[in-house]
Amino acid sequence: MGNARNLAFWVVLFLMILALFNLFSDGATAMNSRQISYSDFIQRVDNDQVSAVTIDGEELGITGTDGNQYSTVRPQGEDIADRLIAKNVDVKVVRQQQSGFMALLGVWLPFILLIGVWIFFMNRMQGGGKGGAMGFGKSRAKLLTEKHGRVTFDDVAGIDEAKEELEEIVEFLRNPQKFSRLGGKIPKGALLVGPPGTGKTLLARAIAGEAGVPFFTISGSDFVEMFVGVGASRVRDMFEQAKKSAPCIVFIDEIDAVGRARGVGIGGGNDEREQTLNQLLVEMDGFEANEGIIIVAATNRRDVLDPALLRPGRFDRQIHVPNPDIKGREKILSVHARKVPVGPDVDLRIIARGTPGFSGADLMNLVNEAALMAARIGRRFVSMEDFENAKDKVMLGVERRSMVLTPEQKEKTAYHEAGHAVVGLSLPKCDPVYKATIIPRGGALGMVVSLPEMDRLNFHKDEAKQKLAMTMAGKAAEIIKYGEEGVSNGPAGDIQQASQLARAMVMRWGMSDKVGNIDYAEAHEGYNGSTGGFSISAATKELIEQEVRDLIEEGYVEARRILIEKEAEFERLAKGLLEYETLTGEEIGKVLRGEPLGGDDDTPGSLIPSVTAIPKAGKPAAGGDPAPA
Repeated sequence: MGNARNLAFWVVLFLMILALFNLFSDGATAMNSRQISYSDFIQRVDNDQVSAVTIDGEELGITGTDGNQYSTVRPQGEDIADRLIAKNVDVKVVRQQQSGFMALLGVWLPFILLIGVWIFFMNRMQGGGKGGAMGFGKSRAKLLTEKHGRVTFDDVAGIDEAKEELEEIVEFLRNPQKFSRLGGKIPKGALLVGPPGTGKTLLARAIAGEAGVPFFTISGSDFVEMFVGVGASRVRDMFEQAKKSAPCIVFIDEIDAVGRARGVGIGGGNDEREQTLNQLLVEMDGFEANEGIIIVAATNRRDVLDPALLRPGRFDRQIHVPNPDIKGREKILSVHARKVPVGPDVDLRIIARGTPGFSGADLMNLVNEAALMAARIGRRFVSMEDFENAKDKVMLGVERRSMVLTPEQKEKTAYHEAGHAVVGLSLPKCDPVYKATIIPRGGALGMVVSLPEMDRLNFHKDEAKQKLAMTMAGKAAEIIKYGEEGVSNGPAGDIQQASQLARAMVMRWGMSDKVGNIDYAEAHEGYNGSTGGFSISAATKELIEQEVRDLIEEGYVEARRILIEKEAEFERLAKGLLEYETLTGEEIGKVLRGEPLGGDDDTPGSLIPSVTAIPKAGKPAAGGDPAPA
């Protein structure tokens, strides 16, 4: 239908241009004839210099006896025909039909053509149909009907509390008497708040699949236009459509695009976005009650929303959608693993324990990467090895085996990473070492990944100090092996991590007795990009930096002490990394004890790490020789 309408428009446009061309070409032909005065024409007639005359209204087309063409205009009411016939001039008369209409068309046709083209392009800019040039104020909300790819609550895992809240809303729509008999009222709105990728939009699709009522979906940016008042008009139209379909659900994705706090930007209260927000507030809870319309909105920036939008009566429920815990990650992996053939050796719980901090979208990407890796090498199913490699790729980056490293660079990287691993294994509060490698990944020449056994909910002072020691162990290892002058720029990433952790301990967590229990994070210039929310004295700044330096130095001294005490294990692990390049947690333990690695061919990485050795996959805890510039 839309293609036929576009084709008809272009045909009409072509015909209008053709008619305009003909009209002006006729006029141009007439203009091409040389004009002479009427008196000159009469004189030529009297001198027998005219052979033929064509009378077209007031226009006279003249052909001279010499064959030249002329034209002139006779005075209105002047009858020249008899005089021409008397001089034996051949006279032709053109019949005049609708000359007034053609003249009017010639004047107005260009304007009609321009208006038509403008309407067409405005219609295309606005997306056609009800959002076109004559429908700026129409709602962009789409009625969602999922005949294929329907999502239900069975497809949502890892966020059980959020799912229960929304299941109650769906139950309210299905059986309102169950709640209303006790005086309960249906919630007017539910706000889904959480980091990106946690499943907010997926939850909304599950509501649509479960509710069995009309489900309208729209993005917050669809309300905002360059014309003031258009967004407010679209809000009104959206609620009018929803009233006709009540009971129904309206889902607004990324509501922060239209729901930002008022009065904080340029333009006061008259700009388009604030007008749109005002209308949304009135429609959700104003004088006219919108019964049976439930607004479900999603955002990952609750802090920027207007307080009037968050109050009960508009958004009665604010549902937090966090990153999943270990049980949630296992359930999410099982949901996504349904779509791929999984091998018998795959243990989703081990993968879940190795991926703390991953969102639902990250886990979906992990399963997809594992499937792609298995397909690349021609496997018929996805094995545990594919999941491990995919996890390393997502966590650490792609292996850069094509990078050419000199033996000196490889050796220095091996000793650097061996220092991290030995100190990490020696300190009881450090996370278990999951893997050590000197194969370049991402921007690092090598790294040691240490991962907690369980999801970390808090951080203690002794744990933070031991973390600092493990982080500074890379530099300590290089200095012990190569001396003060032989240290490289490899510890640059370690120093950055240690500085961030030490500053957090001093300025945010109150772990410094000298600084005290005061949050200086906002006031400290340059911390997290902040330039300060309040002033602090120069003495306090100096004290903070001194405490940060002392914590980092304490960690370095502790790391150096451990490496000197365990010099044999340190040397053994560095040589093991040089030989095998990548060692898992269990293999590192064998190398430190001087035991041969398992396997018929001593293949590195042949042992699947034990459950205690791979509790998490997240950011590398330490390591990270930066690649040379």
